[in-house]
Amino acid sequence: MPNFPPTPPKSGTHQLQVRYVECDPMGVVHHSSYLPWMEMGRTELLREIGKSYAALEAQGVFLVVTKVEVKYRRPLRYDDVVEIRTKVDKTSKVKLHHSYEIVLVERNGEKPEQICAIATTELACVGPDGRPKALPDWLVG
Repeated sequence: MPNFPPTPPKSGTHQLQVRYVECDPMGVVHHSSYLPWMEMGRTELLREIGKSYAALEAQGVFLVVTKVEVKYRRPLRYDDVVEIRTKVDKTSKVKLHHSYEIVLVERNGEKPEQICAIATTELACVGPDGRPKALPDWLVG
């Protein structure tokens, strides 16, 4: 019987503090900053079981983003503490679908717990040649 790693968790959280480089000149988080945050959320789900994207790639498994949707509700600002809540919504033979809530958890010592953006991503599994490939069984769950 093959020794597969445990199935990744279906949800997780990751906190970060907004850096100056992630903001526009008015101190508001630029819309492009949200995509790396979502990647951090996905990466942390793998790390919880001792795996990484680097380990997947070393095995010839590449996860490419094929669709992103973000709805911005409230602005985030420099130095805010943000929580990225990531959830695996569904999987198929070659695709992973995630949803996210980007939540303001602290601003200037206050703890407002406001959802500032919601998002979804679709990732497809491809091999080193860029052609679709089945996800590893343990990743499909």
